[in-house]
Amino acid sequence: MTLAHKIQGESMQMVVVQLDDGQRVYAEAGKFLWKTVNVAVETRLGKAGPGEAEAAPAQAGTAGLINKAVKTGLEMGKRHLAGESVAFQHFTARGGSGLAAFAGTLPGTMRAIELDGTMGWTAEKDAFVCAESTVDFDIAFQGWKAGRKSGEGFVLEKFTGVGTLLIAGAGNFIELNPAKYGGTIEVDTGCVVAFQDSIAYEVKRVGALNSQALVAAMFAGQGLSVATLSGDGTVILQSMTYDGMANALFARVGQHDSTGITGGIFGTSKG
Repeated sequence: MTLAHKIQGESMQMVVVQLDDGQRVYAEAGKFLWKTVNVAVETRLGKAGPGEAEAAPAQAGTAGLINKAVKTGLEMGKRHLAGESVAFQHFTARGGSGLAAFAGTLPGTMRAIELDGTMGWTAEKDAFVCAESTVDFDIAFQGWKAGRKSGEGFVLEKFTGVGTLLIAGAGNFIELNPAKYGGTIEVDTGCVVAFQDSIAYEVKRVGALNSQALVAAMFAGQGLSVATLSGDGTVILQSMTYDGMANALFARVGQHDSTGITGGIFGTSKG
């Protein structure tokens, strides 16, 4: 059953989901905004919801308990290596339908992806907002070599199963299919939001590693590597990168020139 939801807003979108009695979603820490009082929230290690971790091993005996413990430990270990919280927040409606709202961490766009069990999606680690309990979560490392090349984005999150997945990105979303552009596109690693399992992802170096390339990287802010996405499927990109926004804000820190456009009203003079 598709999760009832409504995406609202323009420059800073949020999603309001409607949960039926007993229906549950899990969310990344820090993405929750508000809820109705009949929606219970619980923070748990891993994706398993209240009661699920205990019920499955009880049915399978000691072997099931061990397997569940190992699976949960691996999931926690992967999230820790990825720099993510090892816990999810779980939201469950009790005694009737309820509402819960979530959003990304930066001004931008949200998108609902419906998984039908035939095709999974991979997303960059900051894109995930929330998903139905029927959607499976895993960390997909693209290899330490790719990570060293790109400096970002080599830790990805993989979603499979059946249900609604909600992601967010900075700025506006752009959807492309590499098959329409010769089979492969090259993208700034910070622009990749998500892509279908039919897409192959790789990080490669652009140009030779010489003095000219190093000067460009140091002074022009140009990276030495790009992500290549190949195949036939949907790729979702964002028009703004997290690093781009951070650098723009950092450049303004400490600048209080009262001669700017708003300086006469809001600025603070130096000296």
